[in-house]
Amino acid sequence: MSSDEAKTLGFSHVQVKNWKNFAVSDVELANRVFLVGPNASGKSNFLDAFRFLRDLASPGGGFQEAVRRRGGVSAIRSLAARRYPDIELRVVARAPHGSWQWEYHVGFNQDKQRRARITKERVVRNGETLLERPNHEDHQDPDRLTQTHLEQVNVNRAFRELSSFFESIRYLHIVPQLVREPDRSVGRTNDPFGGDFLEQIAKTREQVRGARLRKIQDALRIAVPQLTEIELWRDERGTPHLRGRYEHWRPQGAWQTEEQFSDGTLRLMGLLWVAMEGGGPLLLEEPELSLHPEIVRLLPQMFARVQRRTGRQIVLSTHSRDLLRDEGIGLDEVLLLQPGVEGTEIKPAKAFEEIRDLLEGGLTLADIVIPKTRPDKAEQLTLFGDL
Repeated sequence: MSSDEAKTLGFSHVQVKNWKNFAVSDVELANRVFLVGPNASGKSNFLDAFRFLRDLASPGGGFQEAVRRRGGVSAIRSLAARRYPDIELRVVARAPHGSWQWEYHVGFNQDKQRRARITKERVVRNGETLLERPNHEDHQDPDRLTQTHLEQVNVNRAFRELSSFFESIRYLHIVPQLVREPDRSVGRTNDPFGGDFLEQIAKTREQVRGARLRKIQDALRIAVPQLTEIELWRDERGTPHLRGRYEHWRPQGAWQTEEQFSDGTLRLMGLLWVAMEGGGPLLLEEPELSLHPEIVRLLPQMFARVQRRTGRQIVLSTHSRDLLRDEGIGLDEVLLLQPGVEGTEIKPAKAFEEIRDLLEGGLTLADIVIPKTRPDKAEQLTLFGDL
């Protein structure tokens, strides 16, 4: 398998057991996925399963660190877990034309000292099993089960493409205040919340950076008509800043840095920048935040155009009715999360006969799906001031 083919892999199937909100969930994934569900139903936790795989394979990560970042095994394990306490993730990744298929399955628990331990690790390529653990060496030396083979370059040569694919996963949830105050994130790299966002732009090769900023500038003229020019600028300390020229009554306009940009402008810049990166699966958390409804309505089309150019898989969570009004969204692209006593269930919208019937009756996907995520007795929140 070539490195170019590895870059075009995407997740086609994911199964989780005892993972946070989910006792058992088993779903197929399209190349563009919209996660829809009530607050606290597990949308972020579902995305975090992919982030966990990225942490396993990334430099500075690994199994123990991935578990530690999430508060330990007990914090990860679903409260619905009973007789079967192991946490398991199983994913299938495929190339666009089905020429390659990988399967990765990892299970883990903790020992009496509360150390995370591998209970299962399996790698399959095109039907051929390349790794099956625990194996004889693991039984001879149980401490080997404190690490996955995925993270070890001395043993993962046969499936290093899979490790590279996991490492290419990108999660983005820009927090505008972190972009404005990068000192809060000193020392962090590839911060998913934007702490080093300006540094990432600055480190990009100048020709590529210039081309991307020009495209972002053209797009922002639609969302922010007064913004006529943007550029990267360094202050006297060498700290990178984004600054933009705004039209107003002065002939030359006025320059503003990211400190004066609105939350919506910063978040849209982040979305546009990462969309042009290419690479592995992109995970987005509520991309509609701080954006005007008319801009939100166009996001699915923008993502579709990006995917036609890069082939990149996009998985996003949303509460937005405006975003789901796009008629190009297929029923197989929407996953509905439904919390219950035994954990959250995930089902594709196409699995609901009622949704298909209502669509045929003329309703939009947004009009059908969003009400299903409405909390019970939400109207009682209006009584808060009387308590």
